[in-house]
Amino acid sequence: MEWASKVMNAATRASNNNTVINVFLVGAFVALSVRSVKQQRDIEALESQKDRLLITNKAMKKSMWDWKQQLFAEASSPDTAIVPLSKLKAIYGESPITLHSTVPAAQGDGKSAVSKIVI
Repeated sequence: MEWASKVMNAATRASNNNTVINVFLVGAFVALSVRSVKQQRDIEALESQKDRLLITNKAMKKSMWDWKQQLFAEASSPDTAIVPLSKLKAIYGESPITLHSTVPAAQGDGKSAVSKIVI
């Protein structure tokens, strides 16, 4: 019990001493500064990585566009085309999708067929 009271007395004297408080505050400031510098370095590294990734992505998009244009050019010639151009455009979503009606046209009244949606 005696050592607990000694510890409490030391803590009370330390909390009343401005030097101890100032050392603690300076230590906290230094620790926060070190952490801030580390985080700033991490941010700069991530920004440079982001710039490299953007450049790589742009190059990949350009390559894909060039390949697609080359594929379309090869498919447009009928003698060397493995896959017809119309199918390629459908695959890439560049041709309009045609809807087939599921209800036959009314006979004799001249109206067009209307799609029937079943849920």
